[in-house]
Amino acid sequence: MDIKKYLNDKKEAVDSFLHKYYKEQRRPTLLQEAMLYCLFAGGKRIRPVLAIASYGACGGKSDEIIPYASALEMIHTYSLIHDDLPAMDNDDLRRGKPTSHKVYGEAVAILAGDALLTDAFSLLSDTTFCHTIKETDLMKALHEISIASGSLGMVAGQAQDILSENSIPDKKILQFIHIHKTRALICASVKLGCILAGSKPDKLEAISSYGSGIGLAFQVVDDILNIEGDAKEMGKAAGSDAKINKMTYPSLYGVEKSRQISKNLISDAINSIASFSSEADSLREIALYLLNRRN
Repeated sequence: MDIKKYLNDKKEAVDSFLHKYYKEQRRPTLLQEAMLYCLFAGGKRIRPVLAIASYGACGGKSDEIIPYASALEMIHTYSLIHDDLPAMDNDDLRRGKPTSHKVYGEAVAILAGDALLTDAFSLLSDTTFCHTIKETDLMKALHEISIASGSLGMVAGQAQDILSENSIPDKKILQFIHIHKTRALICASVKLGCILAGSKPDKLEAISSYGSGIGLAFQVVDDILNIEGDAKEMGKAAGSDAKINKMTYPSLYGVEKSRQISKNLISDAINSIASFSSEADSLREIALYLLNRRN
């Protein structure tokens, strides 16, 4: 399959929904401007696309899940806004543009992130978007995303990431950071599609293994790109992790071993969905795409 076309088509569907969703609702002008500035600053929409691909692999029609998948991008965008703040990573650029706090100030940036996160859960709990999805399945998915986003998932990883700056690299701490900060929401995104498709436990288990593999590989590749990547391609300065002594896979294992780790994770992820039909080819191709990405 043409994975680049697939990714672009699904990205356009998500963007179209988000544009319509925010056009229909009124908020204070500056707040909405700050929210949309970051939400539409670029990005491949990997998390919602994974949810859509998983839903399709489990027998669903992609257009049915787009509203719920789009909520994942709102959560991801909120996390980027907050990660970039001076109190955290203090980044000036995100996706090639000035970060939110550089444009709107810290207070508005914080509120924009807060609003996107809250809007995401409002969207995820709205039963009016798709009548083919069971409310009980929607509740299960909502619970899954809540855990992955909060103090047991992404927030925990970010907290440990900050606390571990300037520390001696430690395998267990590094695993904790990457599993929670990045893998948790990516894995939950894949599980979202499977749960909303009403899949049986064996399929959910296989999808979970796939999500765990690509989720951790995503962050390992990100660590490598922070060293080797091109600043123009990435849309942010390279070498930022080393400057603040962040704990990363290359800092612990070196670049070459980190690269092999990412390859093994992707291979295991693809093998975990071997029992799925060709309907899961999009998931297989996305895994390879994430391994070879340049930004």
